[in-house]
Parts: sequence; C-alpha cells; structure tokens
Amino acid sequence: MKVVRGCALVFLSLVGMAAIAPEWWTRARYDTQFRDRPDAPPSRAFPLGTDALGRDRWARLWYGTRISLTLAPAAALVSCAAAALAGGGAGWMGGFLDGALQTASDLFLSLPWFFLLLMVRAFLPLNAAPLASIALTFALLGALGWAAPARVVCAAVRRIKTSEFFFQAQAAGCRAARVLWRQLLPNVAPVLWAQFWVAVPAYILAEATLGMLGLGIAEPLPSWGGMLRELEGAPSFRQWWLFAPAVLLAAVVTSLQAILSRKEDSV
Repeated sequence: MKVVRGCALVFLSLVGMAAIAPEWWTRARYDTQFRDRPDAPPSRAFPLGTDALGRDRWARLWYGTRISLTLAPAAALVSCAAAALAGGGAGWMGGFLDGALQTASDLFLSLPWFFLLLMVRAFLPLNAAPLASIALTFALLGALGWAAPARVVCAAVRRIKTSEFFFQAQAAGCRAARVLWRQLLPNVAPVLWAQFWVAVPAYILAEATLGMLGLGIAEPLPSWGGMLRELEGAPSFRQWWLFAPAVLLAAVVTSLQAILSRKEDSV
C-alpha cells in the first residue's frame, strides 16, 4: 500500500509541476489558433491533434489541468473554512446554534449535492466572461459544499468537549481562549484536513461534469469538462486522443483517493 501511495504522490507531483507553467514548455497558448490545421490528428507538432478551431489540444489539456488543480483546492479550502466556523461554533456553543446547524445542514443534504449545484448554477448567468466563470464555478462549489463537513466538525467538537482531558483543562483553571486554542483546535485540525482531502477530488469531478454540460468554465479558457464535451461528436474509439482528458482526470482523482486513504489512516 505504501508503494501505491508513493507512486500516487510522485504522479501528482509530476502533473503539478507540468501544470504550473505550461506556457514555458508547450508549443502554443490555449487560445492560439492554427487556422490551417483544424481537426488535425496527432503529430509531432500536435501530440493530441487540434480541435475544430485549430487549437492545440495538448496545450489546452495542461492549461485546463492548472485551472482544476489550483481552484479545486481553493474551493475545498472555502468549504472547510465555512465548515470550521459553522460546525465549530455550533458544537462549542451548543443549544440554539447546534439545532440551527442541524436544521440547515439537513436542508442542504436533503437534496443530492450535485443536483443542488446544477439548480443554483442554472439561475446564474450562463454567458459570464471566462475569468468570471472560473470564480463563479468554484465559488459555488465552495459555498454549497459546507454542510457535510460542518456536521462532522460539529460532532468532533461535541466529542472533544465531553472528553476527560477537556474537563481537566477546565478544572485546572484554563481560560476559555486557551482551551480553545491549545486543546480544541489541535484535535479538530486532523478532521478538517481529512474533509479537505475528501472535497478536492469531489470538486474536480463536479467541475468536469459542469463543463461537460456547458455550465462550467467559459470558452476560450480550457477545462477538463470542456474538453470532454468533444467526446459527444466523436465517431468512434479510433480517435483515442480525445480521451486524454478523461484518462488524466481519472488518474488524478485515483491518486488523490490513494493519498486520502493515508490521511484517513493517520486521523
């Protein structure tokens, strides 16, 4: 198992390094058009061919990878921060806040999460500018993904509050701020860290699905989901290069899950 996790970490490191600055090593930018080479098959100049507008799919794949690997963790950070504030505050204060959190999270979790995401996204402008579509997509992911981790954090805080070492700290005369900083937060941090790693692959898949439905990142910016839309018109599996985004997406998500299993074991 350690070998699998090590291979996953090496793979993600290589993908991350390649996606940091694709403009340094790819032939063209994601929006450069080679008008004399539309729908070109793979070649030495274009390893994955070109799309209908003559844009290099290889370059677009790595620019899209940079977007997903940068903004999915950012969205996960937003949702975990909201979960820490809502779940931690409700678990610490108890009473009305605890009941309000349970009611609000039940409301969010009563609908399938992705269905709720589609419903909210459909009410927002569909013709947003490319950069605005990036912020909109991942802000939605972060804002709508707080409910499940908030319940986990709330339960963890309640459990810690009833533990023996917590009562001993209070009996020793520790101030509430010191107990919160020195006792509560260090014990809740691993829970939040695990929730962060759970959210990252989920948000990567959610963005790809939104892109395939035309609700994700707007053109000309590339994304894995936007590139996967080309599979709709693929005549057969003979155009194997069109599956490159799906293969990379599956490999990245699988690697993240392998690392996640290590985080869960440590928690």
